[in-house]
Amino acid sequence: MHPFQYTEPQTLAEAVALLTAAPPVDARIIAGGSDLLDEVKEGIIAPGRVVSLAGVPDLDGIAETDGGLSIGAMTTIADLAAHPVIRAGYTALAEAAGGLATPQIRNVGTLGGNLNQRPRCWYYRHPLTPCLKKGGDRCYALAGNTKYLCVTGGDRCYIVHPSDTAVALSVMEATIEVAGADGSRTLPIGDFFVGPGVDVTRETALEPGEVVTRINLPRPAALGAGGQPPGSVYLKAREREAGDFALVSVAARLGIADGVIQQAAVALGGVAPVPYRARAVEEYLQGRAISAVDAAHAGTLALPDARPMTDNGYKVVMANNLVKQAVARLTAG
Repeated sequence: MHPFQYTEPQTLAEAVALLTAAPPVDARIIAGGSDLLDEVKEGIIAPGRVVSLAGVPDLDGIAETDGGLSIGAMTTIADLAAHPVIRAGYTALAEAAGGLATPQIRNVGTLGGNLNQRPRCWYYRHPLTPCLKKGGDRCYALAGNTKYLCVTGGDRCYIVHPSDTAVALSVMEATIEVAGADGSRTLPIGDFFVGPGVDVTRETALEPGEVVTRINLPRPAALGAGGQPPGSVYLKAREREAGDFALVSVAARLGIADGVIQQAAVALGGVAPVPYRARAVEEYLQGRAISAVDAAHAGTLALPDARPMTDNGYKVVMANNLVKQAVARLTAG
């Protein structure tokens, strides 16, 4: 392991200054550390400075606001999974958090870190493979094992986004607050993640020195005469029962009133370099009476633009079946 400077700033401004200080060094943020330390130990990255956010105040905790819910980026995954307001009103997020990794990782891993984790592609994770994402000139996965690669949205690089919470947040109109040298800004979650067609070396829209500070969720609006808020669910297919990343996952959120689907949002994980919104499924469900919903047909619309590779065609079948299950559960109440 290469030596690095470890710093513990006490303010957000100090953290940003350390990330952008001259002379330039490869400075990285550490929150829970489960992903960053793996990359360092495996020789994938060799930062000159590691900036801890543990001592920065007001970056953790879950608070109800007039508009909904505000979640600090340093909030642990375990706290997300256990929070009663999230379990009741943002169920898919609680389910995604509760099924993420292992209890030990959930106790230290943070929401901000989970959203910003790097891809799990074998070739990116191998320290001796100079792939495109590490500044090389080719995607070695294309001539190798494609079992875990994306089936849509690839462009020179064919990773899948590894975050469970990102998929759940994608159906909840979440916004992400970030702070940097030029001040703060807020991004819709759909603009936060970027695919390889935008920049093959990164997965988010964060500029150098920027830090995710909070994730905000709007309050679910009650629908219909009964005043019921939208319901949501998160389903995940993986090779091992626990502690594994998603082969395919789905988050679905439906707002139903008077027997009609008034709101529909569906997102998939494990199939694209960013959380994938299943727009064809949403269009099919939106405005449709529950009695007229064919969950199996909805499933077939999950990936209309899929282009599977040699070893990952199973992901299309999984996506179809998971969407079918999610729609069936939500429309059955």
